[in-house]
This record gives sequence, structure tokens and C-alpha cells, in this order.
Amino acid sequence: MKQFFKMLLASVLGVIISSFILILILVGIAASIASSAKDDEADISENSILQLNLSYDIPERTSDNPFGNFDPISMESKNPIGLHDIVKSIKYASTDDRIKGIYMKVDFSPASYGTLEEIRDALIEFKKSKKFIIAYGEMMEEHAYYVASVADKIYLNPSGELLIDGFSYNEYYLKGMLDKVGVQAQLIRHGKYKAAGEPFVAEKMSNENRQQIESFMGSMFTHFIAKIAEARKKSADEVRNIAEKLLVQGPADAKKYGMIDELKYEDEVDELLKKKSGVDKKIKLVSIDAYHKKVKEGKLTAKEKIAIVYANGEIISGEGSDDEAGSAKIAAAIKEARTDSSIKALVLRVNSPGGSVIASEVMWREVQLTRNVKPVIVSFGAVAASGGYYIATPANVIVAEPNTITGSIGVFGMLLNAEKLIKDKLGINVEKVKFGEFADLGSPDRPLTEAEKAIVQKMVDHTYVDFVNKVAKGRNLRYEQVDSIAEGRVWSGVDAKRIGLVDELGGLDKALAIAKQKAGIDEYRLIQLPEQKDPIETFFKSLSGEVSAYWLKQQLGTEYIYYKQLQQLKNKQGLQARLLMELEIK
Repeated sequence: MKQFFKMLLASVLGVIISSFILILILVGIAASIASSAKDDEADISENSILQLNLSYDIPERTSDNPFGNFDPISMESKNPIGLHDIVKSIKYASTDDRIKGIYMKVDFSPASYGTLEEIRDALIEFKKSKKFIIAYGEMMEEHAYYVASVADKIYLNPSGELLIDGFSYNEYYLKGMLDKVGVQAQLIRHGKYKAAGEPFVAEKMSNENRQQIESFMGSMFTHFIAKIAEARKKSADEVRNIAEKLLVQGPADAKKYGMIDELKYEDEVDELLKKKSGVDKKIKLVSIDAYHKKVKEGKLTAKEKIAIVYANGEIISGEGSDDEAGSAKIAAAIKEARTDSSIKALVLRVNSPGGSVIASEVMWREVQLTRNVKPVIVSFGAVAASGGYYIATPANVIVAEPNTITGSIGVFGMLLNAEKLIKDKLGINVEKVKFGEFADLGSPDRPLTEAEKAIVQKMVDHTYVDFVNKVAKGRNLRYEQVDSIAEGRVWSGVDAKRIGLVDELGGLDKALAIAKQKAGIDEYRLIQLPEQKDPIETFFKSLSGEVSAYWLKQQLGTEYIYYKQLQQLKNKQGLQARLLMELEIK
């Protein structure tokens, strides 16, 4: 009986604590929504300065979810503004008489160069308005500096740091780790450059993989150097020398080599901004987070529409989350744009490393059907590779940034052999009954036989040929031409245009301009698809995931990263048209 009361008391206490936590969360959500509403009501006064902060991983779209990135500890919801809204706001600010200029606080930015390129281009266009752009930072690294370089003046804290040391990329080879746990990744691929599965089966980088990485990274680095040189009025050789030899080793060096204009404290920059904006007392800063809510896009009374369909994240079958390109969700959005007679053109925005072949095929079919009805323009974001390129092939026009990572026309299949883990380490004996020689093909308790490898290879080869044929037809090229630039090879946007995989260089705005011209319309409304998921459902799902991740991190500690990699490996089984596991250029 005593034990019973202990358990009862513990259960009651658990319910009380859970209820208290839930109440705190709901209070926080209410406060967050109220705060958001307050921002919406805020007036933008004369002589204001638009403040731009890029120190976060910039999504393609601003989430409609008011609980986005809700932190139950701080009781705050920090919903990051998306790329499209940033560019739209900068463009609108150039014609807004209340906005005198832009102030960028630049330090570290985790955003990719393709994403930053669009923002940078928008700022260059903004300068045509003759309004000022001032940048200030304390610990600036290359991504942030790339955007800051277009400013009229760049100021660095006298004790700050500017890091310009070139580009680097790390690939983590996991075969040794898999060997230790008794798991073997069985990789079957078509394309000598198709390196997505290489880290699971090799201990070091292949020559072909090194060659392609050096090629597209070199192209991106050359573009980076050229743009910095142009902005800072230097020669490309001078900027390249500064980066490759790490000549900027302190704030004084940043000034000496002309990479910044002056060393100033933030209060000194504030005084300068007062003069620039024509105010005597407090600077009237308006954050782009608040400003974008005031910006209207397109002519709201226009009858004709252009639809943007976002295909972001890894390509998977089904609906997927807002961060995944679920084939069912994206295909339905494309179909909606095709069947709505008021929508005169479709812009497919792709920012994806690829993924499932069958999911890519489902979306490809909808793009092909839509092109037969109305213009389809594809806009590539930071990455549009493998399956991400696959779905774009039927388009009328493909637009990419110079530093978009694209191509990777190749296919691979990967199956796990966990025989040693199951038998030797876990002591499990597997007994099976089957009808058919290949009934248990891919079973994790044994390696593939030679006959099974041949079957999977045939499937991979067939898919590769189909992929190349689709590219050849969509791009008006011969099969042999595409095959020579395919083999799973990754290209920069600049090189992709040179070899015919891309038509134009530019961002989403350029794609929209082409869509407008192809549709033969003067005015249009812009609609964004697919519709975002119910915010309450999304919130509680994400909260559940965060709690699970928290406890796993507590239990596994520093080994949590290996757990995540093994989970990713599990998700990559089957036929994949996908880029490298993680492609982060530092």
C-alpha cells in the first residue's frame, strides 16, 4: 500500500509539473503573438534607417507560424525572416521616402553564398537610389563580409576581427566508425563523380571527388574575389593575395589593406548615422523583421497572378515538413498553379541537394505537364543538385546564381550490411524462411550477393540513363553531351551556364521578370505555394522533436553527432539522386 501511494503521489506530481510547463509555454506563445502584433502596428517615422542583421541561417520563406523557433526557456518566438522578404524589403525601401539608408550589423553569418548573393545584389540595386549603406561589425567573417563589401563605408571595432582566409571544405569519412560498430555500407552507383555515398565506404577522398570539389570551389572563390575587388576598388590579384596569405591578422591590417574604411566603436557609428539620417537625438532604426510586414508586393488589384512554388530541402516521398521537399506537397502545389487559369506563369524555386529518385520523378512530371500549359521558370537558390536539378529539367528557362551548387547528374543506391553488429556484437541469430531467391534482397543481416549487386546496378544504370535523357530533352542537348558533363559531377552556377545546364545568372527577381515577359503580362499579383502547415500542429510536433533530441544529447553527449550521421545513413538507403551529405564551404 505504501508503494502504491508513492506511485500515486509521483503521478500527481508529474501531472502538476507538466501542466505548469504547458501553462508557461502557452503564456509565452500569447506574449509572442502579442509582441508580433505590436510590431505590425508600429509606425515607421520620417528619417528612419532600415537595420539589416544576417547573423542567422536564412530560410527561403518567412514562416507563417507565430510559434516558429519558440524557446520555452526564454518564452520568446524568434521567427526568422526569409530570403524573399529580405530582398523584397530592400527593394521597397529604395523608393520609401521615410527610409534614409540601410545599417548593416555584420558579424558571423551561417547563410550560404548563394543566399547571400541575392541579398548582395539587392543592396547593389538599392544604391542606385542614392541612399546610404553603412556596415559595422565586431567579428566579421567571410560570409558576412561578402555582403558588407557593397556598403558605402565599412567600420570595424578597434578591437575587432576581420577573417578573410580563403575557402575550405571538410568531408567526414565514416567508414572507420562503421567498421567499429559492425556495419558495412554497400554502395552501388553510376557516375565516377557521384560522391554522395563515398564517406560511408572509403577512408579518404577519391581523386574524382577531389577534382570536382576543387573545380566548383575554385569557381566560387574566383567569383568571391572578383566581387570583393570590384566593391573595394581593388584588383582581383590584390584581394586574392590578401586572402590566400592571410594578410589581415588584426584590425589595423584590415584598415591598412583597405578591406574596411575606418576603425570605430559602435557609439561612434551611431553618431555618424544620426548625421546621415538628419536627426539630432535618437536614431530611428527599424528592423527588417518589422519593416517587411508593412511591404506590399505586386499590384494587389491585378487579375493575373504569378505563382512561386518553393521546393526546399531534401526531396522525400509524401508531404514532408516545411523544411523538406515532400513530393506530394510540391506536386499538388504545381498542379494548383497549372489548373488555376488566373495564374499565368509558374516560378519554381529550388533550394535542394536532391534525395529520393521516385519523389523527384513525381515532381518532374508535374513540371512537365505545367510547361505544356503555361511558362515555367526555375530559380535555383544556394543548391540545386541531383534530384534538385532533375525536377527543373522540363522548364522553359533555368536561372541560377553564379555560386549556386548544381548539376550532380548521377544516381546511387546504398544498402546496409549489419551482419557483424547483429551477430558478433549483439549476439543475435537470424533465422529466415523465404520463397524466391531474392525475397530478402537488402536484408541488413547479410551482405549482398554478386547476383544481387548486379540487379541493383542494373536499376541504378537504368535510372541514370533516364535522368540523362530527361536533361538532354529538356536542355535541347544530345545524350552524349549531357553524359560527358554528368557522371554525378557538381558544378558552380557560372560553369553550369557555360556548359548549358543553366540559361541565365541571377536570383528570384530575375526569374520573376522572365516569367512576366514569357506570360506577356504587365501587372500581376504574386502568390506563394505550397501553403504552410497549421502553426499549432507544427509547434507541438517540433516541440516533441526538440525534447527527444534534448534527451538523446544528454545520454549520448559528444557521441550524439555519430547517432545523427547513422540516422542519415539509414535514410539514404534505396535509389538516391542526391548531393554530398553536407556541403558547407567555410
